[in-house]
Amino acid sequence: MNLRCSGFRVCQTAFTLIELLVVIAIIGVLAGLLFPLGGAIKARALRSKAQAEMAEIVLAIEAYKEHYGQYPPDTPTNSPVWPYVHPLYFELLGTRYDAQLRIYETLDGSVRLRDTEAAFGAVFGMVGGRAAVRGFLNCTRTAQADEAPQARRFLSQLRPAQSREVTLNGQTIRLLTCSVSWPENHPFQPIPSAPGANPWRYVSSHPTNNPGGFDLWVDILLGGKTNRIANWGRKVQIVP
Repeated sequence: MNLRCSGFRVCQTAFTLIELLVVIAIIGVLAGLLFPLGGAIKARALRSKAQAEMAEIVLAIEAYKEHYGQYPPDTPTNSPVWPYVHPLYFELLGTRYDAQLRIYETLDGSVRLRDTEAAFGAVFGMVGGRAAVRGFLNCTRTAQADEAPQARRFLSQLRPAQSREVTLNGQTIRLLTCSVSWPENHPFQPIPSAPGANPWRYVSSHPTNNPGGFDLWVDILLGGKTNRIANWGRKVQIVP
């Protein structure tokens, strides 16, 4: 740093070129150190968000099990179980059934489904030529209101980003999705007809990781790596 004085003895300071270059270099080094740190903080926050959403769904499923004595059904096909699409949204939010119109409708009125074996089979899969899911257990049947129990909503804190309307084989349904979306430009899409949708995978009939219980998981893509958030371990798995 140079010190310059005018004739009136007023001194001014000035940085040399070398000093300026050193300062710029230091700023560049600090920026290089902080940039990946910011990415790591963001990734940690997204993983925590997915884990918190999973905890809410797990509590809802356990409450359902306590009330009905069984876990919500999954959608087994002939082989293997189809974990991407399942009736979990309808079972946890509850439905009502109109026997005259033969239509199921969610309690919040967001989705209506035709009561035909072909329609249910087209969406939820087939087993032995029959629909794997035939109606819903957590349902109020309007024609038999005095006989059937009232449907209950087990998942009360669901936010808009945690569900997605999709169309499968001509039938419109709604799935539970993670609010950490799947990249729309990624070559693999869990639901090809709904780019970006990242549904929760669910298996209750033959879980491989929680025998006697259920498997629930979701994959989120962070930094080019697939992070698996699952109910069979606290540690996030990095999968191929």
